[in-house]
Amino acid sequence: MRTTKTFLFSLLLVIFATVAQAKDYNASYFGIKSNGTTLNTTSIQAAIDYIHAQGGGRLVFYVGRYLTGSIHLKSNVTIHLNEGAVIVGSTNPYDYDTVFNASSQALIGALNCENIGITGKGVIDGQGREMSYNRIDLIQKGLIKDDLKYDRPTIRPTLVYLRECKNVTIDGIMLKNSAFWVQIYDQCDQMTVNNITVDSKAYWNNDGIDIVDCRNFKLTNSFIDATDDAICLKSHDHRQMCENVEIRNNVARSSASGIKFGTVSAGGYKNVKIINNKVYDTYRSAITIATPDGGNIENILVDSLYAYNTGNAIYLRIGKRWLGERPVGTMKNVTIQNMYCEIPLEKPDKGYDYEGPIEDLPRNTSPASIVGLEGHDIENVTLRNIELVYPGGGNPDYAYRGLKPADLDGIPEMEASYPEFSQFKELPAWGFYVRHAKGVLFDNITLRAEKRDYRPAIVLQQVDDVTLENMKYIEPGGGKKQVHTYKATNVTIKK
Repeated sequence: MRTTKTFLFSLLLVIFATVAQAKDYNASYFGIKSNGTTLNTTSIQAAIDYIHAQGGGRLVFYVGRYLTGSIHLKSNVTIHLNEGAVIVGSTNPYDYDTVFNASSQALIGALNCENIGITGKGVIDGQGREMSYNRIDLIQKGLIKDDLKYDRPTIRPTLVYLRECKNVTIDGIMLKNSAFWVQIYDQCDQMTVNNITVDSKAYWNNDGIDIVDCRNFKLTNSFIDATDDAICLKSHDHRQMCENVEIRNNVARSSASGIKFGTVSAGGYKNVKIINNKVYDTYRSAITIATPDGGNIENILVDSLYAYNTGNAIYLRIGKRWLGERPVGTMKNVTIQNMYCEIPLEKPDKGYDYEGPIEDLPRNTSPASIVGLEGHDIENVTLRNIELVYPGGGNPDYAYRGLKPADLDGIPEMEASYPEFSQFKELPAWGFYVRHAKGVLFDNITLRAEKRDYRPAIVLQQVDDVTLENMKYIEPGGGKKQVHTYKATNVTIKK
């Protein structure tokens, strides 16, 4: 009896092992070549289709370079890249197709899929610069119809584009050298991106990650270095929104913004937590929250954000750009706390092949800003336990914005402009500028200027119900009034 039981137990182990093993498919079984020169598009797609038809599993790539054009994931299929495995994007523009419309070209795409993933310690290399140059050549020859905007092709493939997918895991991989935004997750639900590395400085518009109208989305433990916004939430559809998003324990470097909402913000953002992240060597803002396109922003928490050598600390903005018949967007219930930021005098993104432009001069260093629109206040903002370190040294002979009514009234609304902290050029404060806002609490804020500035630390213009308590203003020379109010009501300053 014991022998029979032992045999049956051993048999069950073999069966379980066989079933588990059957879920992994070696890429080489499908004729997929790892030599870096054979175009594997057809064979990789055949492998994905086969695994999908078998009920699912992992397509496993081992050490080597696997050249391919566009491939499409199917439900219940995961691409797994072992260490040393590199999926290499073709440099031939004709090797790419789309996910759901003409502008959604991708190396790896998926539409309406469930239980999919890209995992492992391998690399996806888009060879984006070479691919883009080849596309430009074909456009100039008249073989491809595409606009060249700023001498860049309008249509370029991303590395990963997933739309309307559910239960997605992206884990461990490196993504590099995209021709366009590195990865786009559009209207996806129940998705986790964890422990990835993005190194994408190959070409223009290399957003590190774009989270577009997604729900129940987590980005954690990742490093992102990109020649455009590093971590970017977007809302392309006014009927959708980004909701229940968590961005935690990441490091970002960018020749644009570190962490950004927008700029396309048609539907909006709700219940977003951004916790324990670091931003450095970044051209624009450490954190930008903007709704220029009619989206509604509500319940945003930014906690423990550390930013070094970044062009600006905080930018909150309501605009009025691509609305059509829709109303102006709203922003309320935003908390930013436990933040430290150092803003340099020099351009912070030096060294990128594609640096941010030298723009909006003349101006002195811009303050952090909260700027709504006339009749459309930003509401209920809490700023708590924050230290911002500025170079100071604002020079009125270089650029000047005074505190007289005519000076302050002369600051334009710029409602239809691209929402960027430097858009107003010279602002009248060196630490914080707040306009068209209601219900703002400053609590335990330290504003430090390394050199004396001609401007006050804070200007409150056309605001209501603002409280400042436990404030510290550290500036050489001292002795000047650091808070200026204009057309402001219910401003409380507590010692």
